[in-house]
Amino acid sequence: MTKNTFENLPDEKRQRVLDEATTEFAEHGYHQASINRIVERLGIAKGSLFKYFGNKQGLFEHIFSRAVSDFKKPLKAIRDTPGLGFFERIEQSFLAGTRFVDAHPNLYRIYLKMLFNENFPLRERFLGEIRGAHAKYLRQLIEGGVRDGQLPAALDVEMAVFTLHAVMDRFLQGYAVPSLDNGLAPAASLPEQARALAAFLRHGLADIPTQE
Repeated sequence: MTKNTFENLPDEKRQRVLDEATTEFAEHGYHQASINRIVERLGIAKGSLFKYFGNKQGLFEHIFSRAVSDFKKPLKAIRDTPGLGFFERIEQSFLAGTRFVDAHPNLYRIYLKMLFNENFPLRERFLGEIRGAHAKYLRQLIEGGVRDGQLPAALDVEMAVFTLHAVMDRFLQGYAVPSLDNGLAPAASLPEQARALAAFLRHGLADIPTQE
């Protein structure tokens, strides 16, 4: 009933509530986020927000659920696009992640706070959901690559999922917080970096790729 009340609001008002709440969590973290500040900026009664979401946790859970859904949409499009090779899908996945960071900088700031703050409420649950969704996506790509003969049949799928997730997660962290990569990241455009990473994953450390 609470969800229906919020979803029945006009689109513009609903989006404004989510934007203000997301900004509050991004700037102050979960514990210091203030419902009072949110409703003051929105110009609505505090009781309205509680009617929509129940409490602060309910509000955060709604934001988080929407964020995961928004993150998954472009990945599903990459997965379902016919004619792409495995490493082309990986390259496009890198770029889709950066577009998400650009479109939703405050959502990604919340993710970073959750990632590096052990006291973030329900941290394990939320991170587990994010990682589970990403692992499922990567597993589907990898299994498709094996079926298509682009990856070896004997590949350890779970280790491949772990490696790709780790590389993509760190790639996006460096994109969102460039200081993390000072002295490490090669001087290249974003598409060139994505292409180079996909090529490195294709050939690994021991295999020297031929010049094309």
